[in-house]
Amino acid sequence: MSAAKFVSIHPGHSAELLRQALAVKGVAADVHDGYGLALVSVWVGLVVWCDGNHFWWRTGWNAGRRRVIYAWHPAIDPVRAAHRVAMRYADLRSTQSATGPLAELLRETEHER
Repeated sequence: MSAAKFVSIHPGHSAELLRQALAVKGVAADVHDGYGLALVSVWVGLVVWCDGNHFWWRTGWNAGRRRVIYAWHPAIDPVRAAHRVAMRYADLRSTQSATGPLAELLRETEHER
């Protein structure tokens, strides 16, 4: 009997695949790669981390335990992860009102589409 082999994908490559899958859903994002991790910056308060094995992002706060709540998804499935991240993005967009420079930038971006 042989041990199962764990396949790891380069974090930057995984993050880029997630960014592309988000773009298909109309969600703009930026990828930042280095030091063995990659970040996909999606929205204020929504950054997806990737180590090549998993994507993870903050989904809330547990006041009782005083800890952040994270969601995670296998990095080998960036399309489904993008669906979950896009749902979180929609939640954040609906609950956060953009004011000041961010609001102005959003209006300009929406106008260009």
